[in-house]
Amino acid sequence: MEPDIDINIDIKSYLTFKLGGEVYACHVSKLLYILEISSISEIPDSPPYVKGILSKKNMVLPIIDIKQKMGLPPIEIGKETCIVVLNIDSLTIGILVDSALKVLEFEESDILPIANIGGNHHSGFIVGFVTDGDKFIMVLDIRFSNAETEFFKSTVLKHIETSSAVPN
Repeated sequence: MEPDIDINIDIKSYLTFKLGGEVYACHVSKLLYILEISSISEIPDSPPYVKGILSKKNMVLPIIDIKQKMGLPPIEIGKETCIVVLNIDSLTIGILVDSALKVLEFEESDILPIANIGGNHHSGFIVGFVTDGDKFIMVLDIRFSNAETEFFKSTVLKHIETSSAVPN
């Protein structure tokens, strides 16, 4: 019998991306892939940060505007805007970002508490920051409430059942 080993324990890589004028990062263990923007079907009666669903690669993905979720102005779709597809708490979800940048490596011990920079960077998703030269990079740990997770799961199931309403 093989030991139960967390394969992500030694991964020090983080995907960086832009949201507005700021750079953010998330651990690559959550990253599945990055998609170009395509047709997103709106979901009636959804929270404002939920932009809709996208049918891609034989799956239905809820798409959220992470900026809006963090209390910032909505993302403006541009030529570099893309969808970062993440696995969060066993849920596959796409987040809109202004642009995907690069993968950086740093130790968890390099992440400084957010209280050290002050300003308007208040979000339950931000766990701290690192520096890359003279730039601050906000490190995110994106999580959703149980109610939000259930909303995403039920929305995906509902749209799978009525898949003719979802463009491919």
